[in-house]
Amino acid sequence: MTALSEPRMSVWCDGSDYLENEIRAEVRCLIGRVYPGGDFIDRREDRRYPYPYLVRLIPIDRDGTVLQGEAVVAVGKHLSDRGIGFYHPKPIPHRRMIVCLETSDGTASAFVVDLSWCRFTRQGWYESGGRFLDVLPDVPDSYER
Repeated sequence: MTALSEPRMSVWCDGSDYLENEIRAEVRCLIGRVYPGGDFIDRREDRRYPYPYLVRLIPIDRDGTVLQGEAVVAVGKHLSDRGIGFYHPKPIPHRRMIVCLETSDGTASAFVVDLSWCRFTRQGWYESGGRFLDVLPDVPDSYER
């Protein structure tokens, strides 16, 4: 098991405005690279953007320790300033994950996400999503691809 460098577990659940703004800024940079024109319309309270890219999910313990050998590759559905939705072929038994997102230009971002919902689809896959809790300053090579 590998511990995240500088995990900010103490601020994950306190609703810190600074951390929320940091996460929102990183997500908006990522969305700006995917949709440079910024002309996407959504009627939901939080604007959602289609994210049709592969997503790498790495489970972590509540203390931020990475659980080795259990990474999952999922198919992105959408992103918002606060979270992500995606499809995956098997149930995910972990609630806290590192989600690694990459754009077509190869730029990557990593976030800690709290998976809060899951539903089974008629096609035999699962649809899940959750809220971003933290943005990681770097995407370590071992987490990419």
